[in-house]
Amino acid sequence: MAKKMSPAGEQQVAMLCSELGFTLQGEALKNITGYLNMLQKWSVVMNLVGPRSWEPMLRTLIVDSLHLKRFLETLDFSVVADSADIPMQIWDFGAGAGLPGIPLRMVWQEGEYHMVDVREKRTMFMQMVLAKYPLPATNVHRARVEDFMEGRAPAAMMVSRAFMPWPELLELLTGKIRRGGFVVVLANEPAPAHDVPDASHGRLLPEDWSLTAQYEYSVEGSPRYFWALSSKKAPN
Repeated sequence: MAKKMSPAGEQQVAMLCSELGFTLQGEALKNITGYLNMLQKWSVVMNLVGPRSWEPMLRTLIVDSLHLKRFLETLDFSVVADSADIPMQIWDFGAGAGLPGIPLRMVWQEGEYHMVDVREKRTMFMQMVLAKYPLPATNVHRARVEDFMEGRAPAAMMVSRAFMPWPELLELLTGKIRRGGFVVVLANEPAPAHDVPDASHGRLLPEDWSLTAQYEYSVEGSPRYFWALSSKKAPN
């Protein structure tokens, strides 16, 4: 018989976040604790993520979202911000169990955030989380990303956590990101440059994109990176 796992408590989550270098409190602490407990419960049924208990989920998965908030706060969105009446559009493709999007939105709520996944169980889980822990301007779509983008105005930012290799991703997003907008990639290696290829694919950064910023951190002793690749080209 499988061992029953204990649910996370807010004090436990706050202490572990503090150990990881983050202060979590108030509504954000309540929501992330609740999300961890839902992720722990439903991962047994749906096989949503690799870890099966909330502690490694927080250490190896949720922590990405907390670092992502820090990184996004260093980026200048003024060149792609819409008017006050039209929030900037942010896309998160292959959102899966809502990572990094759901915990990110629990601590960072700029713009209008769209999580897209084609898998029914994943989108159903994300909708259950948002029904219990509503987040402003945060949406879930069950769709192919090509269908989701069809007819939509270009986005200010797209977030990718293992959605597809970055060279194919930039090709997919040609004409879909506003000039000066960002593609934010979570990777295990430094970003490519125009004259230095990346280690995984041996590809140079295309001339239509520039590396605006890079953020490095460590998870369980292994390096991880966020890259912000900025579009130099106006949308089609």
